[in-house]
Amino acid sequence: MSDADTDDEAQDGEIAVEEMDLDELRREIRDIDREIVELIAQRTYVAESIAAVKREEGRPTTDEDQEQAVMDRAGENAERFDVDSNLVKAVFRLLIELNKVEQRESR
Repeated sequence: MSDADTDDEAQDGEIAVEEMDLDELRREIRDIDREIVELIAQRTYVAESIAAVKREEGRPTTDEDQEQAVMDRAGENAERFDVDSNLVKAVFRLLIELNKVEQRESR
């Protein structure tokens, strides 16, 4: 899919959202919130698997280079989707910290 296709879909989505009433918009938010939680659960599961590999290999819980790579990707994705980069990075900092706490507790 090209960026032009993505832009067309975004514009189509914007038109559809503008035509929704308040109840429909709230249902849309509810669905998005569920998807966000589902993605956080998936990310947490993968992070737990990473923690298991780190334990088996005797690696430290913290990997600053990897954390920086995650933050860099978060910033790039925020820019790509025209979302506040500071907000997105704050969410990812929280996710990283939660995963690190879980990794330390499981050691």
